[in-house]
Amino acid sequence: MGDFWVFGYGSLMWRPGFAHIEAQRARLFGYRRALCIYSFVHRGTPARPGLVLGLDRGGSCVGMAFRVPGDSRAEVVAYLRAREQVTGVYLERLLPLRLENGDRVEAVAYIADRGHEQYAGALAAADAAAVVSGAIGQSGNNEAYVTSTLEHLQALGIRDRWLEDVCGQITAV
Repeated sequence: MGDFWVFGYGSLMWRPGFAHIEAQRARLFGYRRALCIYSFVHRGTPARPGLVLGLDRGGSCVGMAFRVPGDSRAEVVAYLRAREQVTGVYLERLLPLRLENGDRVEAVAYIADRGHEQYAGALAAADAAAVVSGAIGQSGNNEAYVTSTLEHLQALGIRDRWLEDVCGQITAV
């Protein structure tokens, strides 16, 4: 099998964790980046959940697409499943992207499972900020996760107004 693509919309963008031979900005249509997943492990607990990013239906999302050599497929997909499927809240899909250079490719992406108990739904920025504020999990503070995500997006030149609104309201909560 030939090379394949992986789409990152959160930490995969700046910390993919796998070898790739090309990376470029890409847009996924039909899904948006959202704090729509309750975190019971990494950024919260079952008693005090936090929120982490997911791809939820609607809109579009600018992220990074990584081209991976075909002979690394099994290793990279196994790595992605271990990283993204800790609690089974994401669904692995092959979705069409438009790369920054105009090419269209299909990429492995992980979307929010709307039927999973950790799916938070479409939250208003103020509601997301309230959940994030004070939540802490095994990987640390939820507020730091959200603000760091926004900083990384900004460093890549990616604007996410909703996430900016959430961050602005975290400090106000």
